Amino acid sequence: MEYSLLYPPNAEHTFQTLTDESINDLSIEFLLNALTKQKYEREHIFKLMTHITDDPEVIRYRRDIFEDFLHFPELRAAMEELVVKLADLKDLERFQKDQEGSAFWSLINRLREIDEYVSCISMIKDILEELDIRSEGMLTLRRLVTEISSDSGFPELKADIDETMEKVRRLKSITIGVNLDDMLRPKSAGVVSLNDAEFRESGLMRRFMSFADKKSELHHGTDVSNMRSFHPATPFSPASYVQKVQNTEVGVSVKTSVVTGADSLSNAIKDTVTSILKKTVNEIKSTIRRYVNISGYMLINIMPEILFYIRWAELIDQIIAAGLPVCKPEIIDPDKRDCSFRELYNLKLAINKVRGDDINIITNDIDFNDEHRIFILTGPNRGGKTIFTQAWGLAMLLAQMGIYVPAAQAVISPCDNIFTHFPADENDTVDLGRLGEESKRLSEIFSQATEHSAMLLNESLATTSVTEGLFIAKDVVKAMRYMGVRCIFNTHMHDLARSVDDLNREVEGKSAAASLVTGVHDGERSFKVSLLPPQGISYAKDIALKYGVSFAQIKEGIDKRKAAAAEESAEG
Repeated sequence: MEYSLLYPPNAEHTFQTLTDESINDLSIEFLLNALTKQKYEREHIFKLMTHITDDPEVIRYRRDIFEDFLHFPELRAAMEELVVKLADLKDLERFQKDQEGSAFWSLINRLREIDEYVSCISMIKDILEELDIRSEGMLTLRRLVTEISSDSGFPELKADIDETMEKVRRLKSITIGVNLDDMLRPKSAGVVSLNDAEFRESGLMRRFMSFADKKSELHHGTDVSNMRSFHPATPFSPASYVQKVQNTEVGVSVKTSVVTGADSLSNAIKDTVTSILKKTVNEIKSTIRRYVNISGYMLINIMPEILFYIRWAELIDQIIAAGLPVCKPEIIDPDKRDCSFRELYNLKLAINKVRGDDINIITNDIDFNDEHRIFILTGPNRGGKTIFTQAWGLAMLLAQMGIYVPAAQAVISPCDNIFTHFPADENDTVDLGRLGEESKRLSEIFSQATEHSAMLLNESLATTSVTEGLFIAKDVVKAMRYMGVRCIFNTHMHDLARSVDDLNREVEGKSAAASLVTGVHDGERSFKVSLLPPQGISYAKDIALKYGVSFAQIKEGIDKRKAAAAEESAEG
């Protein structure tokens, strides 16, 4: 059975990929740094984060699994240990495929591999049986590992493996018989015995020289009657080796293995031992074939998915500990194209707070519905426009990954993709100019977007003249209205926000535009967002009064100084 923690059974694995611009503008790299420093984990989590699904069934499936990971720290701890074991198992599996070794060593690694797999299945089965897990995905996993454990006869398999490995561990040495040619070079070798004790004799060269100095003749035959013979001599085959010249000046050369570089004797021994053990190996392999149904290694395939949930649950847990609200998003029909958040905030600010920054995070509410789905967001510099725009995009991304979102409450119709249009790097605008480059990117977005898409426009078209920028911006808003997308367009063009009613009248469409303001209220910086007409003049007045730069305040100050100077002069 194919199993995934990302897709329920029989669900289509469909998704759209975030554009490079969206990956950059949503600060995916920043999020990865907050999740993990491990290269392997980053690669897989990045892939999962940038592949967006809008299938409500898939999103709910992921969301419920994430909830289990979040609610049970002991599940995360066990899964973390499981991932380590699975990594070792994966290495063993790769080692098996890469090796050209003997049947014996192949068997040993196969036994280690299956033993590790049995351990993994047993471990995950135990933890899942202990916890009150609720998600369909984790309940399915518990059922699968339980079935594998019972159907595969794990106790018997474990006993077989332990017995076999015990026999293997008792093998400590091999006694080899070597035949020599007239030049005392090994020409064939055979195993005389397999021993359960290590060979402890030393000084072989000394013993050989001592023997060679004897005047007596060599013994006839090879009387090894007190040993058990396992295999006849195996002749050395020159075709198995290539000649390698080690010193061309003196003409010295030896024959070495293509694979190992071993000499003739070593290779003869290797071939002989392999041949001897083939029968035993095949017998043992036939024993474990009855457990063939466990060879799929289903758990290895879900390693990246497990890590994805562990790392996000750890981060959300830290955000909760910092006193910030998070919630399980409600997922509704994508065709409604609605979206609402209560106490929404930017995930990046939460991460910085978790890291120790002293931040007072301001939350906001927003609703996308039939009344308005396009928001023209205005406010002063450093008033929180970009922070709020990005906050919405990140919340949509997290919700569709199945992760709890940075808000007290969230209800969303999934979007099919998130498109961003933030200011480009100066180096990217050399050929087309800033206005040309921005227009080109907007055109590319509209060629891909649908009525189910989400758009984040940040100070778009602000680098040209006010007249030119406003002209293009109005057409862009009308195009978004006609298409039916959801969008936050933050801008300094207050005239664009003032014209929303006219734009709504000029074009029939599925999304209506509205004005949002953020930044400063009553002369105080608040970062609160309100559904109001643009407040450019009143903002300026509030700020001027706060810092004493209105004409009346400045004039009053000048007059006071003049009066003081005149009084001082009269006294003098």
